[in-house]
Amino acid sequence: MSVDEVTVTATEGLPDPSGLATGGQRKQPKPHHRIATFVVVVMSILWALPVLGFFITSLRSKAAADNTGWWTVFVHPSLTFSNYINVLFHGGANIQGGGLFPYAMNSLAIAIPATIIPIIVASMAAYSLSWVRFKSADTVYFIIFGLQVVPLQMSLVPLLQLYSHGAHIGGFLIFPNLNLHGSIAEVWISHTMFSLPLAVFLLYNFIAQLPNELIEAARVDGAGYLYIYRRVVMPLSLPAIASFTIFQFLWVWNDLLIGLTFSAKNASAQPLTVQLQQLSGTFGSHLDLLTAGGFVSIIIPMIVFFSLQRYFVRGLLAGSVKG
Repeated sequence: MSVDEVTVTATEGLPDPSGLATGGQRKQPKPHHRIATFVVVVMSILWALPVLGFFITSLRSKAAADNTGWWTVFVHPSLTFSNYINVLFHGGANIQGGGLFPYAMNSLAIAIPATIIPIIVASMAAYSLSWVRFKSADTVYFIIFGLQVVPLQMSLVPLLQLYSHGAHIGGFLIFPNLNLHGSIAEVWISHTMFSLPLAVFLLYNFIAQLPNELIEAARVDGAGYLYIYRRVVMPLSLPAIASFTIFQFLWVWNDLLIGLTFSAKNASAQPLTVQLQQLSGTFGSHLDLLTAGGFVSIIIPMIVFFSLQRYFVRGLLAGSVKG
């Protein structure tokens, strides 16, 4: 057999990326692929169009926003950043409290610990329930799983009483009065408690599927439980952790109910969403200021999402394919 025959035999069955082996022309995409691409493009435009209009309106003056549509900016361009300056720092004549910047910082002070702490606690709990087997581990897991069905609205009043007066059984104190008085800590502690059942459930399903060979190899090498958690489990769980980080941060940042309930006593500790709700109710005619404040509220979540997007996709696909 000649060299040419060997080459032909070895390459039989391999895909021809250029398509030249079948008539010298590349394969054209099938019609349904073109339709799917067209539908995706149209849906993307329809989704992005309101956001574009929202952003352009936030850059227009009050007179222009009230009298003309946002699309007229392409004919008569007139944009200004004064709306953002007034909304964030000065407040202008129509915003109480001197601007939204302090409340945006409150939202960060609430969202960051309410995201980090559940991840740490839930990952340790998921690792313990998955690989540190102990008596009644399954029972503990099912109790945590069942807590997801409890509506958080049922817990608001008991939590308010717990923060204000502590918990007593008769004359016996079982939980002290924390004296938080509507502080930021009261808000993020509540978010942390509400998120823990779901966080444990999600991370448990991921951590329990880690290869047993890796855990056993670490144990054979003399690694303890804490070392395995820090050096093996946590690095391999980054996709799941990133996915939960995105969801939790967005839930906490966009929350209105919990922030309004637990910060009602102290206006200086209110998150951004509470101030935006009050702003829309009091100054609903100022579309320029409302859109600027609304766009400020979505900038940070967008940064978090796009920063962790690649890990988010890995977390969604984790476990879907074996091998």
